[in-house]
Amino acid sequence: MYLDALKKTLKDKKYRMTPQRELVLKVFMDNEDEHLGAEDVYRILFSNKHSVSKATVYRTIELLVEFGFLRKLDFGEGIYRYELAKKNKQHHHFICKNCGKIYEIEEKHLKTLKRELKNQGFVFENFDFKIYGICPNCNKKTKKRKEKKK
Repeated sequence: MYLDALKKTLKDKKYRMTPQRELVLKVFMDNEDEHLGAEDVYRILFSNKHSVSKATVYRTIELLVEFGFLRKLDFGEGIYRYELAKKNKQHHHFICKNCGKIYEIEEKHLKTLKRELKNQGFVFENFDFKIYGICPNCNKKTKKRKEKKK
């Protein structure tokens, strides 16, 4: 689905579908639940014996963002992370301050907030909601450590 759409988009915009562009998109397709940085993509390609330069990875990712195939995310780590831009799948993120894992929060959980904002007169087109805290796994570990100290 994504590859065919990318081929068409590239052709329409007078770009070529190169093997490198296909490989970069496939990394995101194969890791669709992950939030990868450009260095992560490069490492995955390198570990699978694909010869793609870092510069090509960075340029390709920016092109995929520009054409709407990837979403660019900033979680305050000093790097951008990316995910497949799935149509009709608006979601938000919970970032664990202990382990750094990023969880996706489905849109349905934020309907009340959106309704309340509308009731207060706010008009919005889109928003990116991030929650920072402690994930269930880290929370369990912390509780176990506290219990052992007692």
